Amino acid sequence: MNFFICLLLGFVVAASGSIVPSFLNLTVVKFSLKSGRISALYLIGGFATVLFFQANIGAYLSSVLMKNSEYITSIQKIGTGILFLISIYFFRLHFISRKHKLKIKIKKSKAYFHGIGMSLLNTFAIPFYFTSISFLIVLDYFEYSFLNGFYFSLGSTIGSFTLYALYATVASRIEHKLTFFATKMDFILGCLTGVVAIGNLIYLL
Repeated sequence: MNFFICLLLGFVVAASGSIVPSFLNLTVVKFSLKSGRISALYLIGGFATVLFFQANIGAYLSSVLMKNSEYITSIQKIGTGILFLISIYFFRLHFISRKHKLKIKIKKSKAYFHGIGMSLLNTFAIPFYFTSISFLIVLDYFEYSFLNGFYFSLGSTIGSFTLYALYATVASRIEHKLTFFATKMDFILGCLTGVVAIGNLIYLL
């Protein structure tokens, strides 16, 4: 019974987090439009691989950082710096990229490792899981243990993969409506990560 509860909690938390616009789900849309749904699913597989460990880390930190809040500020500072770098990266892609009308097929292995790299740069994941799990602990819905953390991470991986796969599927089916939007995707991603980074910087100051 505990297995299904932790699995369900992980699924719900990850799915709700994946609905919110972020550079990961927008990257899935962009990737699906450029390389097709199959390559996008391999990209999502890379995301899911890293998210499993990020959820595990978030669960563990929830039992540690709640008692040592001074470490949270240091993590936020590092995350803010990474966000600025990601924002610059997407703006650079937007201004130097050439427009291609045809889809560019990307190897599945390359898509998978690209997903791993993008997910490692995602500074939202661990703080998100830490905050969500801490909230669940306060409400007595979750008690951390190695097995509970593993079950929760498994559920979060399934939830994230499901939502991202939905993004990839929808994007490929309404491609004709997203052509203009897709050409501005890097700019949108740059703005999104830049705004969050500035917000974090203001909060820290």
